[in-house]
Amino acid sequence: MWDSTIIMMIVRGIGETLYMTLTSTLLGYVLGLPMGILLVICAKDGIRPNAFVYKIFDLISNIFRSIPFLILLILVMPLTAKLVGKSYGSTATIVPLTFAAAPYIARMVESSLKEVDRGVIEAAQSMGASTWEIVWKVYLKEARTSLIVNATIATGTILGYSAMAGTVGGGGLGDIAIRYGYYRYQVDIMIVTVIILVLLVQLFQSIGMLISKKMDRRRID
Repeated sequence: MWDSTIIMMIVRGIGETLYMTLTSTLLGYVLGLPMGILLVICAKDGIRPNAFVYKIFDLISNIFRSIPFLILLILVMPLTAKLVGKSYGSTATIVPLTFAAAPYIARMVESSLKEVDRGVIEAAQSMGASTWEIVWKVYLKEARTSLIVNATIATGTILGYSAMAGTVGGGGLGDIAIRYGYYRYQVDIMIVTVIILVLLVQLFQSIGMLISKKMDRRRID
């Protein structure tokens, strides 16, 4: 039987995992959303073609997405230590998680916005809409359902990354699984943490799909 210490540890691990995941996702969108928008509007067939800007953000996105998360986590440790004062723990893990999330989110935003009907964009341009108006009232509005679905996918992916950070003392459920399930051979704790991670992903997915369906229904109405 587990004592109260282990139970509290797992509860704290859930809290740390949610803290890392949700904060990193939010910060990832702060960086990734404008990056994705620029990739769309500055593309060759975008509303404001700019090969130089497009190539810069395209290169940044490709480079960071090509680096495995564990390697990226180690690479940014000096920066993490400068920003938060240490390179381990749940708060420190948010830094590499954000670096990993932003380019991934940018590509998902780019994919969602490219689904918008070209005819709607051209109609807005013909009526004299500004670039900002087209982005806000056409791109983001028309692609909102796809954006929400992709946000759900991104959140699940970042949750997985947060668990990987446990291998280097990143905190959360991943850290518990490594310290107790792997190093101390407490398989029961390992299984429980895995089950909780799966349930969290399912929870995020259910919430995301529910929101997307409501938004889609409102769009049809």
